[in-house]
Amino acid sequence: MIYRDLSAIDFGTDACPRVPRPERVLMTTPTHFDVEYVINAHMAGHIGDIDRELACTQWDGVRTAFEETGMEVTVIDGAKGFPDMVFCANQTLPVQLPAGRETKLAPVPGAHRVVLSRMYALQRRLEVPYFQRFFSDEAYDVIEDVALADIAFEGMGDAMWHPGRWLLWGGYGFRTNPAAYDIIDRQLDVPIVLLYLDDPDFYHLDTCLCVLDEDHALAFPGAFEACGYDILKHFFKVVIEVPEREARELFACNATCADGEHVILQTGSTETCRMLREHGFTPVEVDTGEFMKSGGSVYCMKQLYW
Repeated sequence: MIYRDLSAIDFGTDACPRVPRPERVLMTTPTHFDVEYVINAHMAGHIGDIDRELACTQWDGVRTAFEETGMEVTVIDGAKGFPDMVFCANQTLPVQLPAGRETKLAPVPGAHRVVLSRMYALQRRLEVPYFQRFFSDEAYDVIEDVALADIAFEGMGDAMWHPGRWLLWGGYGFRTNPAAYDIIDRQLDVPIVLLYLDDPDFYHLDTCLCVLDEDHALAFPGAFEACGYDILKHFFKVVIEVPEREARELFACNATCADGEHVILQTGSTETCRMLREHGFTPVEVDTGEFMKSGGSVYCMKQLYW
């Protein structure tokens, strides 16, 4: 079911079946990373401005940070002609069904699914088949309905799972058409809470929201309508409010908490790190400065999967 406002929501996360947290991280090498066009506000002024050697060093730092938190990291090679392929959160939405759950696609309880994206920007649409092949090789059942319907959907850039629960957060407004969530709901029968975005600096949900664990999230309030922010506070016991400068300039919300403890985020987010420590999390600062020129940071540079 799709939920767009708090008045229609009469349940909390305890009503949603439990699912395990993903234990694996997929990353894509930055061999061909560059800024060759402008498809978000952050790219403006940065065409041809990437230090490829520095970008590779920063990418290695992000990979190391995930490995040091105990995550298993798998790497696929970026392809020539796709400078944004390194941002591998966008091309897919991996799915782990709750135990005993069945879908209309195939009644295989507990099996893995992956929803393929239909990228909004023409420059990125042919990235998707590389990830389709990867997940097919991992024995994921592929759901192509959104792509075949020619409806824009940008994977986990806009759609993110509530940690440990069968509940999907769905951002829309710039890259993802909300009609995509109707298709996902029909295939997975999952409650989906929609959040509207209207600030071009926060063009994906992952630029203004980072889910940390079942009870905690990082968010920049200014990126959401008041009703959307109220929904966040309904489902999360604590919403840590990121200062505007750190959210807008340092991509502090484009962080990742893969293990429920360590929060990997852009270095320099001093106030965000302080608040994370106050709430029992361990910040792990990394430098993603070259990637921020293209509109992404830690969250964009990986895909979590089971």
